[in-house]
Amino acid sequence: MATMTKKRENYFKELLTKRLDDLLVEANKTVTGMTDQGENFPDPTDRATLESDRNFTLRIRDRERRLIAKITNALDRLDNGTFGICEECGDDISDKRLKARPVTTLCINCKKKQENQEKVQGL
Repeated sequence: MATMTKKRENYFKELLTKRLDDLLVEANKTVTGMTDQGENFPDPTDRATLESDRNFTLRIRDRERRLIAKITNALDRLDNGTFGICEECGDDISDKRLKARPVTTLCINCKKKQENQEKVQGL
């Protein structure tokens, strides 16, 4: 198991922090936009469209909320020295995988095993 270099650690910390900041800005915009009560649509079709758009936005924000938790967890793992180490087998997670999905906690082999188990169980 290789230890993470300071340069590599800083790269991922900056990447995760920027993504976290972007998500928090978007969440704030959503809250601000939904609390503005300037919308009054007497037409039921327009009102239904607005509600549909809001529901869609809320589903996206819910997914982003879960991603925020994963990013926070990844930043904690960077701080305690466990970032980039597979939680299942203890091997290093490849740079290629970390760059594609920096919040990951599993190496590609363990992730494949997990997905296969889910497929067998019908999840």
